[in-house]
Amino acid sequence: MMELDQIVKTLDDGGVIIYPTDTIWGIGCDATNPKAVDKIYSIKERPKSKPFIILVNGINMLHQYVNKVHPRLETLLSYHKRPLTVIYDYPKNLPTNVIATDGSVAIRIAQDPFCQQLIEFLGKPIVATSANKSTEPFPSNFGNISFDIMQKVDYIVHYKREDESVHDPSVIVKLSDKSELIFLRT
Repeated sequence: MMELDQIVKTLDDGGVIIYPTDTIWGIGCDATNPKAVDKIYSIKERPKSKPFIILVNGINMLHQYVNKVHPRLETLLSYHKRPLTVIYDYPKNLPTNVIATDGSVAIRIAQDPFCQQLIEFLGKPIVATSANKSTEPFPSNFGNISFDIMQKVDYIVHYKREDESVHDPSVIVKLSDKSELIFLRT
């Protein structure tokens, strides 16, 4: 796919993209590039105390960025049908600006084949945050992304622009100290 080459080049060069995630349209960058991550904070006018979700393409990549994946979470990740973001403690190999002040990180294994392929070609996780300013509602489809946001990114993905179906954000869970699942967003 020719477009994939352009997207990966943009991300490798520290650029920011608008792209269809496995949930809603998002703003993304190479999650390991702190300058690119800072660009997204600026575009969204979001406080740095509110870190972003990052996407990986599978369990193997997940293990590169977190020290431990509890067996209960591995099972849940294998069988959960809806996109599932998990809050992990003790991340590694990530810049501080994608890590929360409590030392945790939010990571989702992308379910969408396009996202999986993009991450695989890039070889790194990508930021996934809704394509809107922090004070505005998330866009339910590509047509609802503001022109202002579009002007501030380096590349807008063509794939799925005509798709007008409405998607929900991911489910967000965290494992408690007692290894119980806590659903933060359902």
